[in-house]
Amino acid sequence: MTRVLIADDHKLFRQGLIGIFETREEQFEVVGEASSGREALEMVERLLPDIVLMDIYMPDGDGLQALRQIRERFPQVKVVMLTSSEKDEHLYQAVQYGAAGYLLKNLDAGELFDLIDSATQGEAAMTREMAARLLKNVAKRAVDPERGEEVLTERELAVLRLVAVGASNQEIASKLTISINTVKTHIRSILDKLQLENRTQAANYAIQRGLVYPNVD
Repeated sequence: MTRVLIADDHKLFRQGLIGIFETREEQFEVVGEASSGREALEMVERLLPDIVLMDIYMPDGDGLQALRQIRERFPQVKVVMLTSSEKDEHLYQAVQYGAAGYLLKNLDAGELFDLIDSATQGEAAMTREMAARLLKNVAKRAVDPERGEEVLTERELAVLRLVAVGASNQEIASKLTISINTVKTHIRSILDKLQLENRTQAANYAIQRGLVYPNVD
């Protein structure tokens, strides 16, 4: 039984989706509904579902912000974006933040079930069309010696900027409101993506490219 949380600010859409899941009640159980990003995060903490179906456009913290926080705090919970947004930037950010898939709301029920099942098995829940668009987008962002920072997520860029001004892991964690372990994970990812060996090289990289914050309180 796969436990599902639905996060979408449109009540009628949530109700329709619940009705669809009721046709597969032997396989799926909808354990909750959230109407905002903040509510989704609170319900994940309380219910620990297997899968969260997350819209992007929601009040009080959009779906991408909620996705990032859920993946940082509850890495065992898979988040699949279920949205009307076809923007390449949203698709790319969702994958960067750890989404298990990216689906459009116009999917038919059979395909929706198949792709959610793929996510539960650790595979990407994404149609061929969206996968092709993602690959094309990634190719555009391939590491460039002059603009390698484009391969980093917004959070990784924030960490890199703080590393460049000499902030410790504790200071970075405090400023960005994340754990020290998460800071370490981001730094390892930054070094790997930019093909650097240590924090000193990372700091020099940021300074040379003008990425340093003009003032860090």
